[in-house]
Amino acid sequence: MQYTRHKFKFTCDSVYITLETHAKVNYYADSCFKTGTWKEYAKGNYVVQNDTLYIIGTFTKANFKQKLADCYRIGQYLPTFVITKSTANTLELRGLKQHVPLTMQLKEKISCVPQPL
Repeated sequence: MQYTRHKFKFTCDSVYITLETHAKVNYYADSCFKTGTWKEYAKGNYVVQNDTLYIIGTFTKANFKQKLADCYRIGQYLPTFVITKSTANTLELRGLKQHVPLTMQLKEKISCVPQPL
């Protein structure tokens, strides 16, 4: 009835997430439902410990600025994923809450230059 495609962009210390949802059942106001396809955005920090990826973030607007009210979810975005397989260009994850497998493909490499606080 519903699925969500995740798009992650990892930087040196942050992660930006775009969640594109396709649904056949309307859980929201008609102005938000948009014929069953909508996007949500989140940004935050991440840490990998052993085989687990933790994301500590908040839902945002499309420009990744703070979102206090609007359609869909607001507040914290706190997913946890178990890393089931990793290669040089692929990362396979399993969500701990939804148990939905995710496969991430490397699209672009970035160089991190740590900056002092």
